[in-house]
Amino acid sequence: MPAVYIGSEIYRKSAFGANHPLSYARQESVLDMCRVLGWLDGANFIQSPKADIETLARYHDRAYIAALKASDRAGSVARDIRERYQFGTMENPLFRGVFDRASTTVGGSIEAARQALSGRTAFHPSGGTHHGLKDRAHGFCYFNDPVFAILTLLEQGCARVAYVDIDAHHGDGVELAFLDDACVLTASIHEENRWPYTGTLQDQGPGRLNIPVPRGINDSEFNLLFSQVILTRLTDFVPEAIVVTCGTDALKHDPLSKMELSSQALWQAVLALKAKDLPLVVLGGGGYNPWTTIRTWVGLWGLLSCQTLPETLPEAAQNILSRFDSDLIDEEDRLPEWTTTLTDTPNHGPIRSEIEALVETLKNRITD
Repeated sequence: MPAVYIGSEIYRKSAFGANHPLSYARQESVLDMCRVLGWLDGANFIQSPKADIETLARYHDRAYIAALKASDRAGSVARDIRERYQFGTMENPLFRGVFDRASTTVGGSIEAARQALSGRTAFHPSGGTHHGLKDRAHGFCYFNDPVFAILTLLEQGCARVAYVDIDAHHGDGVELAFLDDACVLTASIHEENRWPYTGTLQDQGPGRLNIPVPRGINDSEFNLLFSQVILTRLTDFVPEAIVVTCGTDALKHDPLSKMELSSQALWQAVLALKAKDLPLVVLGGGGYNPWTTIRTWVGLWGLLSCQTLPETLPEAAQNILSRFDSDLIDEEDRLPEWTTTLTDTPNHGPIRSEIEALVETLKNRITD
């Protein structure tokens, strides 16, 4: 199945302001590295369209849409608007162009769904704003683009769509959007007791599967959970299309989680979904270590588009990674391979008894 990359130059504009975990140039750097490596051309790259007001209103509240657009234009947020819609805050700052940026992210996920239905694996790393709520911003997310990818697949005739979230944070916004929709399965594997503190082990249902994992989860433990629980549930659900949010904050050395996966664990999970030979939309998500995030998404695109990953990056690619700095990661904790390679060393390890118990608990619930 051929692959297509959906991106936009809009992400080159500064965003989120200073001192925000997403203020670094991640989307443009992923795009630039893929081009440096020769993995993008006119045949496999599509400019992301921008969703218009009517499209956004297919899910989001019109008053919220109007408030975000008006505040962006004015460059300020009235106190009552900020309190009601939760933007213009430290978490969800108001910055110039936020409305167009968020609308383009939605448009890209809609286009990704259309491309997936045409027989192409669709990679949209700018997507994955899985916390966005119907009537307010939430968790660095202004609109919820995975919701629109799923809605597009349903509207185009898919009877069942599976949403798989391997970001370190629970995919609460997507789960909430389809909580009562039997046509959608939402499955999220995320760190337990981590913001937004939803998706607990007790939070299960016919259309949702939540897998909260303990700190320090390694590749072996993650692979067991993914194969024995998520893939088993997908087999029972029999989806006709899949949307996956592949946030990189589950990686070891990400400053906003305590999971300890390698990029290879995330890659293998996505490739296992691709192997089902169904329409597949692959989105980005969280990721707050510039080096591990960019390397992982570049490598993921390489694998999806059947490239050979280089053992050592060419100088031009290394230069892109070398220009980054991060107040969230101390210099002594930065590894030299973060600027020279794409592939992490696998972080295999023992499977703890609590992970084995979690697998058995969830497998029993699946078969009940």
